[in-house]
Amino acid sequence: ELGCAAIDRGTNQPNKFLDPKSSESQLPHYSTGRRDDFMQMQYLRAMYRHYADPLNNPISTIYDQPMVDMRRAHVWAWDVRPFPNFPGDQALWSDGDNYSRGHWLNGRTASRTLASVVAEVCRRSGVTDYDVSELYGIVRGYHVADASSARAALQPLMTTYGFEAAERDGTLVFSNRTGEPIATLGPDDFAEDPDRPTALSLTRAPAVEIANRVQFEYLEAEADFEGAVSEIADPQSQVLGLSRSAVPLVLTGAEGQAAVNRWLAETRVGQDTAAFALPPSARALGAGDVVEIAMDGCAGLYRIDRVEEAGLRLAEATRVDPAVYVPQTLPEVTPTLTPYAGPVPVQLQLMDLPLLTGDEIPHAPHVAASGRPWPGQVALYASATDSNYSLDQIISRQAILGILTTPMQSGPVGTWDRQAPVQVKLINGSLASREVAEVLAGSGALAIGDGTTGNWEVLQYTRAAPVTDRTVALSGFLRGQAGTSVFIPNVWPEGSRVVVLGAGVTQLDLKASARGVEQHLRYGPADVPFDDPSYRYTAATFSGAGLRPYPVVHLRAKRDNGTATATWIRQTRIDGDDWSGVDVPLGEDEETYLVTTTLAGSPLSTEIVNGPTWTGSLPAGGKVSVAQVSARYGAGPAQDVIVL
Repeated sequence: ELGCAAIDRGTNQPNKFLDPKSSESQLPHYSTGRRDDFMQMQYLRAMYRHYADPLNNPISTIYDQPMVDMRRAHVWAWDVRPFPNFPGDQALWSDGDNYSRGHWLNGRTASRTLASVVAEVCRRSGVTDYDVSELYGIVRGYHVADASSARAALQPLMTTYGFEAAERDGTLVFSNRTGEPIATLGPDDFAEDPDRPTALSLTRAPAVEIANRVQFEYLEAEADFEGAVSEIADPQSQVLGLSRSAVPLVLTGAEGQAAVNRWLAETRVGQDTAAFALPPSARALGAGDVVEIAMDGCAGLYRIDRVEEAGLRLAEATRVDPAVYVPQTLPEVTPTLTPYAGPVPVQLQLMDLPLLTGDEIPHAPHVAASGRPWPGQVALYASATDSNYSLDQIISRQAILGILTTPMQSGPVGTWDRQAPVQVKLINGSLASREVAEVLAGSGALAIGDGTTGNWEVLQYTRAAPVTDRTVALSGFLRGQAGTSVFIPNVWPEGSRVVVLGAGVTQLDLKASARGVEQHLRYGPADVPFDDPSYRYTAATFSGAGLRPYPVVHLRAKRDNGTATATWIRQTRIDGDDWSGVDVPLGEDEETYLVTTTLAGSPLSTEIVNGPTWTGSLPAGGKVSVAQVSARYGAGPAQDVIVL
């Protein structure tokens, strides 16, 4: 048996482990306690390579096999608990916190050394003379989307892991930054450059050019590979410079934070640069080397970034500090797994609604989606036929949907409806009571309908009392809002659909020319294709209710010597809540009404009038119906009155 914990200096005592519940919990000798998966990997590589050498594992003279049979070597600790549920599901397994610095191999065997990844990039780009022997680190996952060049593929790795690439005698040498000097340069080590006034010049970048807040985006390891961001800021700086970088690398939270910490520290230290000339005899120094400059007033450590051979060796260098590259001991936070939700059908409601805020697309229908469980995102595909579907939208926010479990009687319009509470069973979410002022400002809006696209009443409520876990009793209504008074039936029966008109309600991307044309829709969880069994199909036609004129109000009629006169007051669907004007805006191209007269159900006349008055011949008992007309929609809902 062999094994090593993934912890700093774990090879000093490979059998030591950390477990707060154990009396034997102990760090290996001289360990800082920092997580170090690379140490575990190096231990196993060393053990297997050592015993693979016949000089270290000779053939037995007794049983004609190697003294140590590595075919029967067992490594601690391959756990039967599936990764990443262990360590992620700590509600099931409470020792998940021990994983990060423990012996577990789960989730680690697929990692590669940084050296092997860089070597592969070099080989694939045609570079054969390279040296990665001094490159250390572990890569959990790396995605190269655009193979434009080796430099582009290596840059995210260099940014994250902090290593150098420098040419040495025809070989591309990679090495981790340490900030440790390999030479000291004093006054006598510089060469006189005739193009420069001094042998050594120092420059400090302006403070405004230095980022004092750094954000680093990566993919979170050991969970769902979702995007994560680590951030650091200089609390003493008054400059608001922000630098943000994203890399397609899989990192733990501690690794991401360590990278962004090092980045900011390098930026702060590296605002000092140096330029100097070296004699040809200093050929041993090259790009990537750190030198100590020891001159009065100019002492410091500098990393040579560029060398130009011009007889003299003209060098440009950046200040460094070895402390920046000391590995940091940061707290390890075990990622939380998102519970898996299988692709199950979702509930989707299509509604041809009037304008609710005035900011909507008038001709586009509304759509709301919900489900238990909610898949996170719902994809909605649309087509003019039941083929050639294209994605209409991704619905990311769940709407609150429900059904009436008690009937709702008809009620007054324009005043409070104080009928007994009606109960609504919700698929998800909850409803809270509203202040009267909130309701008058537009809150607490619901749509109640029979499930078809066009038959919906918009109303508001003030009181919501919980009945059971997902059932609520609503009361204190304002009925027939947004011109839907004509859709109030004698009773909304039990089972009628209820949609809370909130942020989860969106609109279809429907062209104005598609009004009145049947639309075919398929919808379901966005993470599976639309031919998955979890997808549902529906077809519907939309009239564009946002363009529909409101019904007229206060319709009155009287007869005098066989002549009937009808008067009414129009409503408007646009900006009708502003009481400061003399009258509400018209909301249509012109003021036009369709007036129809009938007697005992038989039509008598149809007229178009341009004002809120009609006069004509009508027998007693005749009916006058009035509807405001829109140039784009046509006649809206009609109101009627019997003439006595």
